[in-house]
Order: sequence, then structure tokens, then C-alpha cells
Amino acid sequence: MDEFIKLLNQDYELVQYRIKDKAVIFNIQSSKKELTCPFCGSKSIWVHSIYQREIQDLPIQDKQVILLVDTRKMFCKNPDCLHKTFAEIHPFAAPRAKKTERLAKNIIHTSTQLSSLNASGLLKGENITACKSSICSLLKKMPAIVDKSSVTKVCVDDFALRKRFSYGTAMVDLGSHRTIDLIPSRETSDAAKWPAAFPNIQVVSRDGAAIYSSAADSHPDAVQASDRFHLIKGLSEAINKYIIREFPARIGFPLTEEVSGEMKTLYNTANRPLRIRFAHQKRKEGLAVADIALLLHSCPATVRKYLAIPEDEIPDSMAAARGRQHQLAMQQKQQEADEARKLAQAGYPMEQIPAMMHHTCKTIQNYLNPGYSVTDGHYNARIPGKLAPSEKDVIEPRSRGPTYPQIHKILCEKGYTGSVASLRMFMQKERTRMHEQEEQNKPRPEFIQRKSLCQLIYKKLENVATITSGQYEQALKKYPLLSELYSSVKESHSLMFSKKPEKLDIWIESAKKHDIPELQSFVEGILKDLKAIKNGIIYSYNNGLAEGSVNKIKVIKRIMYGRNSFDLLKAKVLFHELFHVEFN
Repeated sequence: MDEFIKLLNQDYELVQYRIKDKAVIFNIQSSKKELTCPFCGSKSIWVHSIYQREIQDLPIQDKQVILLVDTRKMFCKNPDCLHKTFAEIHPFAAPRAKKTERLAKNIIHTSTQLSSLNASGLLKGENITACKSSICSLLKKMPAIVDKSSVTKVCVDDFALRKRFSYGTAMVDLGSHRTIDLIPSRETSDAAKWPAAFPNIQVVSRDGAAIYSSAADSHPDAVQASDRFHLIKGLSEAINKYIIREFPARIGFPLTEEVSGEMKTLYNTANRPLRIRFAHQKRKEGLAVADIALLLHSCPATVRKYLAIPEDEIPDSMAAARGRQHQLAMQQKQQEADEARKLAQAGYPMEQIPAMMHHTCKTIQNYLNPGYSVTDGHYNARIPGKLAPSEKDVIEPRSRGPTYPQIHKILCEKGYTGSVASLRMFMQKERTRMHEQEEQNKPRPEFIQRKSLCQLIYKKLENVATITSGQYEQALKKYPLLSELYSSVKESHSLMFSKKPEKLDIWIESAKKHDIPELQSFVEGILKDLKAIKNGIIYSYNNGLAEGSVNKIKVIKRIMYGRNSFDLLKAKVLFHELFHVEFN
């Protein structure tokens, strides 16, 4: 046991030990005869008195360890010293501390992974007594764990302390990849003083915020590099806002491909009466029952039932449920519009009619508009979905007889991620829609969703499932400016990684030609921070580490359930970074 105490400190020896319940109690004392006064540095051998300090240490064999340390109170004989007595200092524990330094380090390491409350419960299971308040106190006594003079390259970014209300700023060392400091503000005045505490900063990587641009002015010789990701993101958002502002939610086009005979045959057999007539027609043409069953995707027994029905007893076609609901909805809307017009003609004020009919003012204004029509122009319109690029691969094979699971297997090999049920639903909708349109003798348009055009800003055409190449060409033909904007985004992306900052000036001149307020605002922002942006093109520095640090901070905040002071949050973040380096 004496050797165990020597591992704690070579100058200490065991007096006695005992085991009591779930604790091992060691009584130890220092073997030094002469102690140094912490106030004046003089040596002393005169003992005033002896008392015991109870200090908790790391557990042994699932038992709590208590150190009863004999602590001497000494006389200081130096006449110039302001203190006549002083207490013995133990190197393994801070003055007045109830825990050894190695135990405190273990507690702090555990608390960086959990909330203080959960850490207290976990440590209790390991026979370490540490309440939530004690853990918080240990964290708040955080020493200076970062050598600020050794930091030369940093990146900075803001994070939310309380979203939309208060924000802080994080600094990450680009060399060690560690978060090295946090401040509870992102105001220009606070951020400007902060980098001055790091005297040897040579590189500052940041986003385009003016706050951090002025904050880096405390190191005029430092290289400021604007983050490339934020620049590309800013341009994409500017063009995205323009598309949302200028384009309708759905853009209509004529069919880009002619409907094949097989597709029409398949579409026209959606309802039972049509299927029966189709079976009789094919039987007259000399097809066998098995062949008709293949065309109808039915079993031969079903086809025989169809053929057993006399032609004069085939029931009339009934409108699909969806069509009946649509007709009913239009009738109800027409009645409401007529009622609103009668009330207006009767002299009721515009402010009273919405309350009487339980509609909004905007709806009543639409009803009273002479050009108002209840017909929904988008009803039954074709909106491409995930299956849009693979329509031929579904419809044509299905008209030849393969089952849905067989078609699904082929599509999955080509990258399709949907289910078999989605194929069935797609075919049913196509049958219903085509039948209704043929009955009404209407042209069959197709639509491109506005969000598909927005996705093309940052995705390749083959990666956007809701638009085909033919539709894309139709969109560019109808809106030539889109092609120029997409090309501008691609050029900006390539020049950001070209290491040739002179290309930026050429791109700016071409972007100025477009009379788009969102794009012009983005260009003005570039011109205000031109030097830092060109440095971002020249050098390979980026803000990725700062973004990752912000994610870590969010996780720690969630672990603490958001109930934390800034000092406690800062301690947890910095200790987490320190222990990550030590234990990895």
C-alpha cells in the first residue's frame, strides 16, 4: 500500500488504511521536515499545529477512495513576512480542494461529454461523489489552456447562443484544428478587440461579414481570406431569389415527346367498361384470350368474364371519383361566387361580405372580379416526379406484359430508389389523366416546377429527377436568361478554385451586364471585400473548421439542454478540444 501512495507523490507515506462499507480510507502524511512559506519563500521547520484534510481520489476496485492527509500549520520566522503562519500545500490537490487534481480531471472529462446532471449520475455509479454544482464549479475554474502566442493561423465564425436573439463568435486554430477561444458577442466593437489578444496572427479565414473584416484590422499585416463556400452559396441564393421572384410556381410546356400507340392503348383501358370493349375488339381481330390478357395485364379468367358479357349489356363509362369530386368542387365554388355577387348587388359593403360568407377578403375580391372563372387551369396537369426520367422504361415494358416487380427490378439497376407501389400509382394516374383528357378533347401540357429550375443552380441536370433533358431545353428556349445565369454560376465555381484571381474581374464585368437586383447586390458585396476574396482564390484556407466547430457547440448545447451560462459553455467546449487531443 505504501508503494501505491508513492505513485501519488514520492514525498508522502502511508500511516494506516482501513476499509469501511464501500470506501477505502488512507491516512497519509508528508515525509518532508522543512516546508516553504508560499508568501515570502523562506524555509520553516517549526510546527504550529496539525489537522486533517479529507480529499477524494480515483476509486479502486469499485470502492471510493478517501485520503485523510495530515496537514501541518507552520510558523514563518521571517520578520518581513506579513503572515505569521501558513498551511502545508499538497502537490496533488489545490488549496481547500476536496478532490485530487487527477480526479478533478476525470470529472471534467466526463462532464464534457454529458450534461452536469447526467455526469453526476454516471460518476455516482463509479463511486465518485460529485454533485451537479461541484462539476459546474470545476468547469468554471478553467485555467488558461491555450498558448495564445503560438497561434498564427485562425478562422472565425458566429454561432447562436439564443437563435434570433444573441450570438457569439468562435475562433479555430487552422494548424491544430482546435477551437481556441469563444466570445459572447459578434458586435464589431467586441470582435475588434478580440484578435488583439493573439499577438502573432498571420492568417485570418472568415466569411464575408463586415464584422470580422473590421475585427482583423488589429493585425494589418495578416492575410485575410474570404471563404469560397460562402461566396458560391451567396451567388446561388441570389439567383434562387430571382427565379422565385420572376417565375411562376409551375411553367407549362407542350409535350416534348409524342404519345406512342402502346401507351394510348394502355391508358384507354383504365376503367372496366373500356377494358371490356377493348377485349371484345381484340377478340374480333382474332387474338386469343391469353394474348388479350397480356395486353390488359389481367389473368385469362378475367378476360373470359369480359367476353361473356354481351356487347349491348356493357355498362356505360363512369367518370372517375377524382373527376366527380373536381366537378362537385367547381359547382360549389360557382355557387359561392354567385352568392357573393348577389350580396354585392344587394348593397352589402365589401367589409361585411367576407364575414357573412366566412371567407377572406382576397377570396371575395376574386369572386367579384368580372373575369373570374372557377375552372382550375392546373387540374389534371402533368407534374414530373421521381419517375419522370424513366417514364418510357415503365410504360412501354408494361404494355408488353412484364409485371411491376420485374419492371421495378430493371429500374433499380438504373438507380431508381422508389417502391413497386409507386409504379402502380404512377400508371393508374397516367391512365386516368389520359382518359379524362381524351374525353374532354383537351391538349395535354406538361409542367416544370420552379423548384426544379432552382435545383439546377447547384446540381447537374442528371441529378435532378423532376426534369428531363427535353424539358430543360424547352425552359432555356423560353427563358434564355436562365442559360446565362447557370453558366455564370459554373464559371464562378471554377474560378474560385483556379488560383487565378484576375479571372474574378472578368466575371464581375460579365455579371454587371444583367439587370437583376439580387445579382447586382451580390456583386457590390464582392467589390467591398475584393482583396480578401482574391486571397481566398489564391490560398487554400477555408472556414470548414469553424463550421465544424459550430456544430460541436450546438451538440454540447443540446447535451446541456440549453440551460447554460456562456462561461460554462466556453469551458465545456475548450476542455472538450483539449481532451480530444490528449486522448487521441
